[in-house]
Amino acid sequence: MSDSPRWFTSSYSDNGGQCVEVATNLVAARGIVPVRDSKHTEGPVLGFTAAAFATFVDGVKAV
Repeated sequence: MSDSPRWFTSSYSDNGGQCVEVATNLVAARGIVPVRDSKHTEGPVLGFTAAAFATFVDGVKAV
């Protein structure tokens, strides 16, 4: 397993400029899901616990 994030955007993204990228490959090793702005990949990265990120995704799906 790599310690470097493997970034991806959702397949539902329409490239309208309102996207985030996530790197789920670090959950097992570090227990976090890094998230960053796809327009500013050199900018800050937020790290969420796997549980917090799953709650966020569930909330988005419910909208």
